[in-house]
Amino acid sequence: MLPKVNQILYLQVNSIDEEEAKEELKSRIADVHEQYLTMEVPISQKTGRLKRLYVGDEISAYFITEGGVKNYFQTSVLGFKEDVIRLIVIKMPELESITKVQRRSFLRVPAELEIAVRLTEQIQFIGVTDDVGGGGISFLCDKFIPLQMGNQAGCWLLVHYKNGRVDHVPFKGEMVRVKHLENGKQLVMMRFVDINDRDRQKIIRYCFERQLDFRKK
Repeated sequence: MLPKVNQILYLQVNSIDEEEAKEELKSRIADVHEQYLTMEVPISQKTGRLKRLYVGDEISAYFITEGGVKNYFQTSVLGFKEDVIRLIVIKMPELESITKVQRRSFLRVPAELEIAVRLTEQIQFIGVTDDVGGGGISFLCDKFIPLQMGNQAGCWLLVHYKNGRVDHVPFKGEMVRVKHLENGKQLVMMRFVDINDRDRQKIIRYCFERQLDFRKK
């Protein structure tokens, strides 16, 4: 489903400035055309102030449809229009590029990201993810580390975005399966048991970018 007039858009600007990239914005679609959308000047959800955008700004956006489904897409600022109010022109996403994420169903993608795991004060180690998603991850680590199903651990995931930005995403996870591999590693499947919604959105955004990369291949 493509965005429609009067739908609310939730936005983040893809910026090398960490504070700007974290800023969550909200706007409304004013008009829909075949090649572009126009939207109202977005407002910061934290400060309530208008956010100035520039031609060429890359934006991660989503709109919510029936059932709480979030529809994610990437777009960019093409220009501006002067109507009764000032409007921003953004590129219309292609239908197949829109990723749907249901409230309890999260996209998972293959990914090799560094993860720091703290099981106890004495057991702390670095691993590499095998896949990541909005509901959990799996990662590889050395087989000699004593891990088992039901273990809970504090983790920090290093997430790299296409624009060069890097985020550290903290969460608490529970190991739901531990599998010993022939190569001397163990594969640990973990679900999130405590993660900030904003940090979860960072992982979903990364998954969205990865999925677009796979579709281009």
